[in-house]
Amino acid sequence: MRWAILLILALFGWSAPAVAQKRIALSFDDVPRGRGAFLAPDQRTARLITGLKAAGVRQAVFFVTPGNLAEPDGAGGERRIARYAAAGHVLANHSFAHRHLNAIPAADYLADIDRAERWLRGRPGHRPWFRFPFLDEGQGDKAKRDAVRAGLKARGLANGYVTVDGSDWNLETLTVEAATAGRKIDRKALRDLYVETMVEASEFYDRLAVKTTGRSPVHMLLLHETDLAALYIRDLVAGLRKRGWTIVSADEAYADPIAALAMRVDVPSAQGTLTEAIAWAAGEPEPRWYERNNTELQGRLFRERVLHEATK
Repeated sequence: MRWAILLILALFGWSAPAVAQKRIALSFDDVPRGRGAFLAPDQRTARLITGLKAAGVRQAVFFVTPGNLAEPDGAGGERRIARYAAAGHVLANHSFAHRHLNAIPAADYLADIDRAERWLRGRPGHRPWFRFPFLDEGQGDKAKRDAVRAGLKARGLANGYVTVDGSDWNLETLTVEAATAGRKIDRKALRDLYVETMVEASEFYDRLAVKTTGRSPVHMLLLHETDLAALYIRDLVAGLRKRGWTIVSADEAYADPIAALAMRVDVPSAQGTLTEAIAWAAGEPEPRWYERNNTELQGRLFRERVLHEATK
């Protein structure tokens, strides 16, 4: 299978660069999210826009779930989405109701995508990209996977895949739970854990991509519209640059030849990063995913380093 992957990359314009360059774009899922541990939603948006500008990130992509507008904290969400676009960022489809593909028929899933796309169409910054909620592309149901792939193609939508994931959503969940319980949160340690985790995830998936395909693609980092992102995005970008990464636009990331594999790669269970799927299809043995995506491990690190609890 590895030869087929290399052939597809070659057909779509890949050639090995003279000097390896690590490039990565930033994406934020589940927009608009409700209140987090520290910030009101309007505050989060303001901090995130300011932080991205200060970090020199000219264009990130915000994957929108319009159904979130009906949530208790959804008031003002449409205004916040417009602010991201006005700041030069782009918007894409993350479904209307944020459901697992493995839980509903393909026709219902595509109808939900259509509902979100109707909401997005015509808005400034809109891009024809769809990101699967939970990165669930049908898991072991290949017929359903292929039906949705065909449906996306018929609609002119591309797979808004990710190549790097550090489960930032879990760190946010752990932080909200600790704040709700009145626990003392070491904010400096939280920042360090967040940045370290996302940077190490980027390094892991880049090594995996190079090992599997012989090249470093333009990566897409999965983040969520969280308080942690708003508070620490400048630190994260600085941490990436310190390790030799260049931050690029979402447009550049999705123009990379690896995008051709997003609707073609065939693995026993379709869920997770594109990098992992390509490695699996090429016969790369486990581990094919970053260890801190294990929520039990990440939770232990959070309790030890952020809450300063003794853990076994």
